[in-house]
Formats: sequence, structure tokens, C-alpha cells
Amino acid sequence: MSAEEPSAADLSLAADFATPTLEAWEKEVLKVLNRKRPEGKELSIEQAYKRLTSTTVDGLVIKPLYTVDDGVEEIGYPGVAPYTRGTTVRTGEMDEGWFIAQLVEDPDPAAARRAIDEDLERGTSAVWVRVDPDAVPAEKLPDVLGDVLFDLAPVHVSSNTDELAAAEALVKVLATSGKDNIRGTLGIDPIGFAALNGGLPDQSVVARAVELAKPFPGLRPLVVDASRYDSMGAGDVQQLAYALATGVEYVRALTETGLTVDEAFDNIAFRVSANTDQFITIARLRALRTLWSRVGEVLGVAPEHRGAVQHAVTSLREISRDDAYVNVLRGTISAFAASVGQAETITVLPLDAAIGLPNDLSRRIARNTQILLAEESNIGRVNDPAGGAWYVESMTQQLSEKAWELFGQLDEAGMAKAVADGTVAQQLAATNEARAQLLATRKLPLTGVSMFPNHTEEALERTPRPEAPKLGGIPLVRDSEVFEALRDRSAAASKRPTVLLACLGTRRDFGGREGFTSNLYHVGGIDTVIAEGTDPQVFVDALKQADTSIAVLCSSAKVYAEHGLTVARALKEAGAAEVRVAGQFKELGADEAAIKEVVDGNVFDGMNVVELLTATLDKLEA
Repeated sequence: MSAEEPSAADLSLAADFATPTLEAWEKEVLKVLNRKRPEGKELSIEQAYKRLTSTTVDGLVIKPLYTVDDGVEEIGYPGVAPYTRGTTVRTGEMDEGWFIAQLVEDPDPAAARRAIDEDLERGTSAVWVRVDPDAVPAEKLPDVLGDVLFDLAPVHVSSNTDELAAAEALVKVLATSGKDNIRGTLGIDPIGFAALNGGLPDQSVVARAVELAKPFPGLRPLVVDASRYDSMGAGDVQQLAYALATGVEYVRALTETGLTVDEAFDNIAFRVSANTDQFITIARLRALRTLWSRVGEVLGVAPEHRGAVQHAVTSLREISRDDAYVNVLRGTISAFAASVGQAETITVLPLDAAIGLPNDLSRRIARNTQILLAEESNIGRVNDPAGGAWYVESMTQQLSEKAWELFGQLDEAGMAKAVADGTVAQQLAATNEARAQLLATRKLPLTGVSMFPNHTEEALERTPRPEAPKLGGIPLVRDSEVFEALRDRSAAASKRPTVLLACLGTRRDFGGREGFTSNLYHVGGIDTVIAEGTDPQVFVDALKQADTSIAVLCSSAKVYAEHGLTVARALKEAGAAEVRVAGQFKELGADEAAIKEVVDGNVFDGMNVVELLTATLDKLEA
């Protein structure tokens, strides 16, 4: 740069723009919201704020705008208590900034070993193996881990059926490796295990886990697996509260074995979910560290031992079977959130995890998602980039307050008791019911599933997973299951379910509503046939040719008023069992009684799509 050129400090890129004010923003908001409202019925700014404010399934309030008043006065520093900004300081020496761990659960030991070797050779830096009858056999773990350099790559094991057997198998492998500086986790989580399998948590395994980990100071025997509760449908507040309540019980159990509270904290790691709500995921990881540090402070733990070490896993609950490549986007957003949230280890589940055993391509995509984020985007070189952002700080604080309140209730009775007596199951059932309503009305949209579905796609073919043992605890859920069941029902029908879209007028009149309605029925795997014009006979002929008994009118209010009832009546007389209108009944320009004689219902944004599609398939006898 020459002496005449300005330095970066001299540049003011926004110098020609006026500083926006809150009042100016509010004025523009009112202008948009009141655009089509009649005079005298305009919304006030208070009403506008209320309309634009949303609430999550577990009560988090999300405002439309955040200002400096929503931030915090002191955001602290990474690597020091209360660890809100991370348990370590990212120095840039490690390109990733976190450990990249791929989940291995192929029951073929040779295939599992190849997968681990390929992962480590091509960019991962840690190993995670699930040991179960439907995954890697415990007795084959030495073969599966045969090529791993344990002093370089941390190793984690988990199990849905026998956590102690998995831990013992790993320790045997490590004991014969001759390596020092071994790191990882043994995956012992008796309370989470009981939630998954039912029955009373067996806390006696805690002492055995400590004994197994003794020869390996870098190995944490206990894992508070909050990602299990995410797979059961837990909201963000619940995941935090369950993790805290479980962690506190483990601290008590560990101190009963003779450990100090400092040593107890050093024996616990956390596994958490990362989902597509990136800002709340970031805030949740920050909140867990803040709250765990507060627990440590209350228990008298030295500040340097209070950090919550987190292994973030992209949410299995959010993975869809249909249009599975959209899962790449979900995984990318989730991994980004986990890395910005300063997770120490991250796992991206492959795009086909809900279909069968992942293949080489899907594992490669999952692996490279993290490598690109770390080494191409350099996210791993930045410490808590979201720190100080008013929205993130506000959500961190709100999550902390709500989770601490629920944690207090659980801790009073004990988390183990809350799992055993059904309290946790009841809480999760309520959350799942609330989420199901949001999913059904598409207020919580699923791209490629409940929105913009590709209902004629070729299904991905994968090697089926072995039959998993029945676990008997709180059921696992996936958000897309209800829509996948509708698609399956359509695919199994002897005749492809079809709905006629009676598009009145020209494309200019019906285009928007035809596109909306087509997508609506495609969500359930139902074909749509389009007929255009205003002549009732055109639609009667199309109904017969489509061999269907359901039709939906699509057009504008102006065309509806002129032709809507006439076409609806003709369709009914031709044998249509159901005629609906895309939009509102009043657009048909007649009194309610006349409309209800020939129109059975309507379709509109925000309706319960699951109820509509289920009723449609019932009527079409699919």
C-alpha cells in the first residue's frame, strides 16, 4: 500500500448512510403490516411487536428485534470461568479448532475398520464407535480399532444396550496399545440409559466406570448424553435441565467413591445435540457451560475444573428419510452452530442415517462438511464469534434462567427418580404434542418433506440396518415420520391417489394457488392433475379422466365470484365426493349457506396438513 492510500482504520464504509433508529425501523414495520388493512383498523407498534414475537415448544420467547438493551454488560473471556465463551482458547494451531469424530456403527467389523481408517486418513481427528447387537460387536472392538493411534485420536464408545460391556471392551484395547496420552470417553450414562431402556437407573456402574478409567487420566468415564433426550423430543430448555440434573447426580455418586468434587467434574463429559436453529444451538452450548460452572461454584469446585466439555452431534430427530440430500444442509447448519458454540468434539450424522447403513459417499459428505467449515471457512480459528451478539446473549440468558428453574425442580426429587417414575416421559410427551401441532400446520416447516416435497423422487437404496433390540424406554421420534407415513400410504395404494385442481381462468389468476395446492397434496405423496378454463364441462371431463373423487378450485377472488360456485356444483353433480376451494369461502361471492351446499372445505396456509392429507387418503381409499 502506498503512502497516499488510506489505512483500514481510516476507512468508513457506512459514512454516506444515516444511522438507523429504532423509530425508523418501527415505522417501516408498520408500513408493511398495515399495507392492506382498512383505515381505522391499523395495528399499533405494540400489536406489531406481539404479532412478530414467536415462542418455541418449550417456552423460549423470540422477539423480532434485539438491541443493546438485550445484551450483557460483561461477556467474559474464553477459557476461564464461567466458560460461557468456551472451555479452551482457540489459538489457530489446530486447524479444525475441535475434534472431528464420525460415528461408526457398521456390524461388519471389517467394514467398520475400513470406515475408521478412511475417516482418519481423510480428515477426522477422533473416533466414536457404537457397541450394540445391531452395531459393532463388543468382542470385535480390538479388530475394529486395530489401526487407530490412540495417542493422536481420542476414542469414544457408546451403547444403547450394555454400556459397561462397551466400556470394558475399549479399556482392554487401550491397555494393550502401549500408548500414553490416551483421551476419550467410556460412555457410561446410567440415567440416560434408563430413560432409553426403561427401569431404574443402576448407579452402581459409576464406581466401576471410575475404576476402568483410572489407568488413563485423559479418559472421562461418564457421559451425560443429552442428545438422547433430543431424540426423544426434548426442547432446548429440557435438554439443558436434564443434563444439569444428571450431571449433579453423577457428581454425588463420584464423590461417594472417594473422589473430590474437582476430580468428579474431571470425570464427566457432555454429549449434546446440534440442530438447525443455529442461534439457539449456539446459545444452548454456551448456556450449558455457564450453568455447569455455576453448579461447580456452588459445590466448591475450583474454577479451572468447572468447564463442561461437550461433544455435539447433529440432531437425529431432524434427519428425514425423504429428499435425504436436504440433510446435507441440515448437517451443515447444525455443525456450524456447534463449532460457533465452541463444542470440543463434533459429529455430523450422514444424510442417509434414517434410511439404512451410510455408504462411502454419505460418510464422505458428513466428514467433509466439518473439514470445509474448519479449514476452508476457518471457523475453528475464532473464539466465540457469536459472543456479544445481542440475540445470542439474550437467548443464552433466557435458556439459562428457564433451564435452571426446571433443573431445580428435577434436582429436588432427583433426576434418576424423575426418569423412573415417568416425570421425564410426561414432560417429553407434552413437548412432542406441541411440536406435532407446529409440524402439522407447517409453522415448523421441513424442507423437502412438509414444504417443497419431491413426491416422485427415487428412494435412496442402502444396506438395511440389522434389527435393533427393543429398548422399552421413552420412545424415539423423528420430526418427519408423520409425513413419511403418509407418503408410504400413498405408495402402497393399489391406485395412485390423485386430486384434481380445477384452475379457473388463466395462469395469472390461478398460478399462485395452484402451486401452493399442488405442493400441499404432494406432501402426502398424492398426485395432482390440472385442468384450466371456465367451462364446467372441462372440469367434469378432467375429473372422470383422472379417476378421482376430490377436486380443489384454484383461482383469484374475482374469478371465484364469477365462476366458482357454478364449477363446484358441476363437479358435485358429476360425482365428486369432495370439492374444496384454495383460499377463503367468502371469495366465492355468495352467502354461507349457498357455499356449503357444494363446497366441503378449503385449503390455506397454516391449516393442519396432516389432518387434511389423512382425510383425503381415507376418502380415496388409499
